[in-house]
Amino acid sequence: MRLVLVCLLVLVTAGCASDSSGGSSADVIKVGQIVSLTGNYSPLGTENQKSVALAVDQINTAGGLGGRKIELSVRDDKSLPDQAVLAFNELKDDSDAVIGSPFSNSALATIPLVDREEIPYLSLTPADEQVTPIHPYVFVVPALAGTYAEAALQYFQDQKLARVAVAYDTKSSYASAGFKGLQAKASQYGVTLNPVEPFQTTATEFSAVFTHVRASDAQALMVWGTGAPAVALTKQYAASGLKIPLVLTGSQASKLFLDPAGPAAEGVTIASSIGVVGHALPAGPQKTAIEELSKAFEAKHGYPPPQFAQDGYSGVKLLAAAIEKAGGADRKKVRDALEGLTLTTPNGTYKYTADNHSGLTTDFIAITSVRGGQFEPTDYSKAELATVGG
Repeated sequence: MRLVLVCLLVLVTAGCASDSSGGSSADVIKVGQIVSLTGNYSPLGTENQKSVALAVDQINTAGGLGGRKIELSVRDDKSLPDQAVLAFNELKDDSDAVIGSPFSNSALATIPLVDREEIPYLSLTPADEQVTPIHPYVFVVPALAGTYAEAALQYFQDQKLARVAVAYDTKSSYASAGFKGLQAKASQYGVTLNPVEPFQTTATEFSAVFTHVRASDAQALMVWGTGAPAVALTKQYAASGLKIPLVLTGSQASKLFLDPAGPAAEGVTIASSIGVVGHALPAGPQKTAIEELSKAFEAKHGYPPPQFAQDGYSGVKLLAAAIEKAGGADRKKVRDALEGLTLTTPNGTYKYTADNHSGLTTDFIAITSVRGGQFEPTDYSKAELATVGG
């Protein structure tokens, strides 16, 4: 009889040491991160990882979540979708939640597994397909590519740029989603898209794009792409003789673009997260949230946090708030908490709902200009940002 009681006690103790999510032990919250540390998207992934680690360290130093520290497990997807799938399979059984890859193709390859495993997944890439239609456990942290597209269209309308050329990377889900977003709403803002110039991630030479733009009546050129092609295109654009504005997206809102692009980036217009120009915001909760990241990040790494760092840090903050709201790391309760979450982060104020797993609006996208090697809000954005207090 005594042996039976001992066995029962062991079983009960073991059961209490596990979260009902089937993931981690009760003394820690286990979070997996899939991130591009090598390959084409490592410039994005390394910044994501730095800021995720920073946020986790800040939370743990402050005592954790309900007294439980976060234990972070990182896997490199090598900028390859199949490696993201392998990484997820390594993490899924021993994680309460997963922070996903900044590479859109990797995220999209992972989502069917997220659906099957029913584990909260905070994605650090803005491809619209992740949340259209809604996947119950998938929540996007950056503003969607389609939201960036609409913010750009609002800017074009304000600047009376009615004819815009577009170049986009057909191999990037993010870039394709951005182009589709422009297509879907261009007419609402009185904008015509012509010419449209597709390219691929491996492209290194863009003279044909510039020739076609020069032969058109385009008043601006908007480029959707990530990584090396944007740097090459910017340098070649500066030497092309074209005088119309060059407009890029949040993928270039980083010193990892500014440094290699050098003087060619001067004067380029970039749509970025609001956190990139936090210094221009009025005092208030939004600026405070930005400074919480920017001061600590710059002290640790010696430069301001780029767009990708804003995303990673905001992702941890959103997950932490949901875990606290759920009263623990139970996967379904955390998912439900995310769906009702409103939170101000360096990226803006999120309002997730059952019908909205992206949470950000165009209010939290800044139209910036590169001046003196820094991102500064345009006069257009200065007026918009003056009303954002958080």
